[in-house]
Amino acid sequence: MLPRIVKEGHVHRASYVVLAAMAACSAPKIQLGDPQQEISAMLQRSAADWNRGDLAGFMSDYAKDSLTSYRAGAHMQYGWQPLYDRYQKNYFAPGKSRDSLSFDELRVRALTPDLAYATARFTLSRGDSVVASGPFTLVLQKRGDRWQILHDHTSSDHE
Repeated sequence: MLPRIVKEGHVHRASYVVLAAMAACSAPKIQLGDPQQEISAMLQRSAADWNRGDLAGFMSDYAKDSLTSYRAGAHMQYGWQPLYDRYQKNYFAPGKSRDSLSFDELRVRALTPDLAYATARFTLSRGDSVVASGPFTLVLQKRGDRWQILHDHTSSDHE
């Protein structure tokens, strides 16, 4: 039964509270953005971090937990820290030569307002030569105002 909101031509103050509460309950809880644009910007920044030698910046796009997963070929890695350690050893160790990273052909599909998957291609290049390239798929979750990678499956064109 709805509360009586008009009495002698006046709206009761409590009725405003009820109406405001009803409006708040019907309002969307998650702000809808543009996942394609947001994830594209994230990957551009990520490549720039890589190219500057900023491993912490590059890794900030991965969810920092033990369930974050990475697959490349037959290699399967679980956990943010082991993935960080792998990148540190293979690409960011002092004196290591690191190739320039770029991403293209990005396609994003939003599954829910805070879950998406993306497909794209990576290219590692040294000067004018392509050292490695291939497709990858990301499963991402929006946490707060940024997307984070839950799973990364990267393949090489040479597999």
